[in-house]
Amino acid sequence: MINDNDAPSAILRGRSPCAGAVTARIQARTPATPVGRVIGEQLNPVKMTATKKRPSDLTSLERFNLYYREAEAPLTGAQKAKRFIWNPKTRQFCGRTGASWSKIALFYFIFYSALAILVAICMWTFLQLLDTRQPMWQLEKSIIGTNPGLGFRPMPPEVASSVIWYKGNDPGSYKFWVKELSKFLAVYKRDGKSGASQNIHNCDFKLPVPAGKVCDVDISAWGPCLEDNHFAYQKSTPCVFLKLNKIFGWKPAFYNSSDNLPTEMPEDLKEHIRNITAYDKNFLNMVWVSCQGENPADRENIGPIQYMPSYRGFPGYYFPYTNQEGYLSPLVAVHLQRPKTGMLINIECRAWARNIMYDRHEAMGAVHIEIMIE
Repeated sequence: MINDNDAPSAILRGRSPCAGAVTARIQARTPATPVGRVIGEQLNPVKMTATKKRPSDLTSLERFNLYYREAEAPLTGAQKAKRFIWNPKTRQFCGRTGASWSKIALFYFIFYSALAILVAICMWTFLQLLDTRQPMWQLEKSIIGTNPGLGFRPMPPEVASSVIWYKGNDPGSYKFWVKELSKFLAVYKRDGKSGASQNIHNCDFKLPVPAGKVCDVDISAWGPCLEDNHFAYQKSTPCVFLKLNKIFGWKPAFYNSSDNLPTEMPEDLKEHIRNITAYDKNFLNMVWVSCQGENPADRENIGPIQYMPSYRGFPGYYFPYTNQEGYLSPLVAVHLQRPKTGMLINIECRAWARNIMYDRHEAMGAVHIEIMIE
């Protein structure tokens, strides 16, 4: 029978060639530690770790380390983070070796390169179907349709607002409106047509615009509605500019007779059309403009109105718009000569042509303006 003291020798005697190493490790244990427990810890399969090499390829020392590897001491959080960033034993950065990172980088490079090439091919194909000079869908086939909107300048800073409010005796109050009009009219100045001046032509009903040219809009003789005069804002008699929104290929259908005008057209505009067409029938080719107070009280407060140019509309030779280089939208300046101060005046300006539909609630064919002068 083998006693406890002889147990290590008896056990290790038959485990060559590693018996000496095991004996040294057992002897390093404290005397109070049972021998069986020591041997059990050494042979505990839970602490065995596998490697990628086959056992037949390992040396004797590697086999020993494989089966008798001691558990490492637990690491702190900082040590774990440091080891995750760089592990000197396995030479891994953020959990991956250099070869692994290279493979991942190569994969994503090929993936995103193929994706970029696919997107480029799709964009190239799409651009081949587009015409840079004209839209694919026009007039009735487009979302815009065939009813041009009427716009005004200066526009309030709030998009949803149509109120022009200022104090007539305060330059800082109307400075914003004058600046907005100056910016808008910059392209209409003769010294502001650089790069497109070769396309400008002084059009007339008897001198239609030549091919490759655009009609000039001369605002230099519009009396009080000039930048040098601050557009008459300092006199509490402001100017408002009207324009038709551009629709590619749209042509107005004119009222071809002064005796066949809409019944809802203001009487002063009817009288103006009869007088001007009696002088020159060519003026029938005009998109007419009228402005008046929306309500009876507004009509009393708005005062007399002066239109510039004097023919009071958009001549037909400015149409159609076909994306000509340097094209200038025709304008009409509305000068409120004596508006009542201290009152909010609601103004409706409307464009008149056979193919311009009117709906006040939908803002079709007209524009709503509110003016408040203190």
